[in-house]
Formats: sequence, C-alpha cells, structure tokens
Amino acid sequence: MPDVLPLILGIFAVVILFGLVVLFSLKSGTGEKKPWNTAKKKNKSVLFKEATRKLAQNPKDTEALFTIADIQFSEGDFEKASKTYGLLSTLTSTAELDEFTINLRYGLCCLKLGQNEEAYKALLVAKALKAEGFEVNYNLGYLEYLRRNYEKATSALKLALATSKEHPGTLKYLGQSLFKLKAYKEAAVHLKKALDLEPTDKESLFYLAQTYFELGQADNAVKIFMHLRPDPEVGPQAALFAGTVHFNSRQYEAAIEDLEIGLRHQKVPDDLLLEMHYRLAAAYVQVQNMEAALRQYKDLRNINPSYKDVPEQIRRLSEFHSNKNLQIYMMAPTSEFVTLCRSLTYTFFPKAAVKIQDVTVNKNEYADITCEVSTSKWEDLILFRFIRSNAQIGELFLRDMQARLKEIRAGRGFCVTAGVFTQTAKQFVEARLIDLVEKDGLLKAMSSL
Repeated sequence: MPDVLPLILGIFAVVILFGLVVLFSLKSGTGEKKPWNTAKKKNKSVLFKEATRKLAQNPKDTEALFTIADIQFSEGDFEKASKTYGLLSTLTSTAELDEFTINLRYGLCCLKLGQNEEAYKALLVAKALKAEGFEVNYNLGYLEYLRRNYEKATSALKLALATSKEHPGTLKYLGQSLFKLKAYKEAAVHLKKALDLEPTDKESLFYLAQTYFELGQADNAVKIFMHLRPDPEVGPQAALFAGTVHFNSRQYEAAIEDLEIGLRHQKVPDDLLLEMHYRLAAAYVQVQNMEAALRQYKDLRNINPSYKDVPEQIRRLSEFHSNKNLQIYMMAPTSEFVTLCRSLTYTFFPKAAVKIQDVTVNKNEYADITCEVSTSKWEDLILFRFIRSNAQIGELFLRDMQARLKEIRAGRGFCVTAGVFTQTAKQFVEARLIDLVEKDGLLKAMSSL
C-alpha cells in the first residue's frame, strides 16, 4: 500500500497540471481576438503613418500611395480611395505597379460614388489587362446594362457567371439584358435562378412576368403582375400590364380593378398615369359605364388635352351618353344590337307589312337582316345592312353588299351606318338599288322608335 500511494499522488498531480494547462489555453484562446484585432489596427495605423511620412518626402512614392489606397479601400472610404487610385493610375507607366488592381479598384470606387462614366473607363482598362476576372466582368456588365448596350452586357455577365454561378446580381442583370434582346426563354432561366437566391427581388419578379407575357404564358404573367400591383416601385407598371392582359381576354371588370389599383399609387410616372386613365376609360366603355368612362377621359384631358384621341372620345361618348339607342347600336353586346336593328327595319316602311326572314351577323361588325316587305301596291325582298361604325364607309364594302343582294335575289338594299360614306361609295350606288343611310338618317330612325 505505501508503494502505491506515491504513484496515485503522482497521477493526481499530472491530472491537475493538465487541467490547468487546458484552462489556461481556453482563456488565452477566447481572449486572443481582441489583442489580435488591436494589433492589426495598430499595424494598419503604423503602415499608414509610414506611408504618409514617405509621401511627405516624395508625393509620388508609388509604394506608399498603394498602401494608403489599399487601407482606404478596405475601410470603405471610397471617395479618398478613388482619388488615391486615380493618382496611381497616372503613374503606372513610370513604375512597376499592379495596373489591373489599380484600375479595377478605381473603377469600383467611382461606381460606388455614382461616377459611372469614369468607372466605365477604368474597368475597360482593367478588362484589357485581365479579361477573366469576376469583379471586372460583373461590374462592367452592369455598367453596359445601364448604358443600354445589352449585347455587351450579356457578353460580360456571362463571363462573370462562368466564375461565380450563383451570384444574384449577375443572374439578375443577365436575365434582364437577355429580355431586352428578346431572348425570352434564356432570360426566364436566369431570372428564375436569381429569384431562387433572392426571392424578395421585385424587379427580377417583374421582368420574369414580362418574359412570361412575351412567351405567351398570359396566366403565369398575370398572376405575378397582380401580386406586384401594391408595390410602390413596380406596382403602377404591373397594374397596367395586368389590366392589359385582362382587357385583351375580355375580363373587363378585372381590368378595371387592376387599373384602379395602379392609379391609387402616390408616385406614378406621367406616361403610365396617362395610359392607365386611357385604358381604364376603354374598360368602362366595354361594361357600358359611360359616365365613368367620360370621367376618365375628362381627367386625361385635364392632364394632357392632346393625348391620343381623347377629345374625339369625349365628344363620341357624350353623344352616346345622351342617346341610349346609339349607345346600344355602337357598343352593346351583339344580341342587343341585333334586337335594335330588327326594330329599326320597321321604321323604313311604317305603313307596310314587314316580315323578317333572316338575320346574319358578321364578326360583330355588321348585321344583315333580310325582310319581306309588302304594301297594297308592291311586294319585295329587301336587305338591310347595319354597320357598327362611326368611320367612313368605302366602295369595297358596298361591292360586297351588292354581291349579297344578287345572291339572295333581293330587289333593294339599305346600307345603314353611324358614320358617313365616301364620295366613291356614293358614286357606286348611283345606278344601283342600294340606299345609303348615314348617321343623321340613323338618328332620325331611332327617334321614331
């Protein structure tokens, strides 16, 4: 037992000693960072002072200038760094310097300061020295994008992407550049990847929606546009796109909702504001809300009196608003238009017996109504053609009607329009049994209903 005790005490002492060593190591490990940082700061400070002292003796000491520029750049003092790198760039021909780094960093500093032209020049020099670097290609590609040189932007950004395949900015501006070049399928691929990395990027999402729209994927596009409508930045434009998609698919109520949301934004560019008012008015016309449509056109007139055909639209809608039958004739659904036309046929021969035999509608552009008209003295087959237009009607339209008269063997025809006929059209019917009824005659017939 006495022989064992010294051994136990020795082991115990070793364990205690080991524990103290570990404890000391842990303490020193957790406390190393601050002194190391301090040492690093002191090192920077020393380097800066030494470089400053050298420059006092020689203002063109390139080594000292490079040291100071490096410290300024690393600390984010881009204004001072740009001046130092700018000075260094003028000395590269007289000293052995890292021209690539100097021009790259000078360009990056200028970019940070919003001096894009100077940044562009410096980055072009850097790229000429080393064409494969990520930073030079990404930033040069971004600047080419801003300059609307989309082919050059695509070329530079593809080089950047080859080096860093998951850089969100590269994917974003590459996708947008490809969109501008109408390479929609390729653009969609890169924009989707950019959104996978940064799902909250509204700009990339908006471009993706436009890409879907151009690819004919209207359903995918309109879902994104509707999602973006409330956004203060892209919301107005997204609302206009959503309204356009819904209008083109004849979903007029949805289009009205889109455009009203867009107009509620506080800051809307003038061109978008005008177009949203114009399209909202058109949507209101389609749902027969003439009062609301007129209000939109009048708002437009107050903003820009010469915008598109606003004065003519106000004049036309004011007339429709005061004449329900004319409104139906020009704008109502086909069924209502045909019902009105059937009633109008009776007004041309008020004392005769009129029997409608056939009604044909051509693409909602006009309706042909064939009637058997009989009086005490005569009986004949008459064709009425009611044209839904307030524009000029030319000779070709009447030639088609003449062929139709021969086909059905009608004895006479009436061509009715809410507009007027050209002089050649009037000359065409002089020796033919077709009567032309212009807007005034149509309104007179309507007043007798």
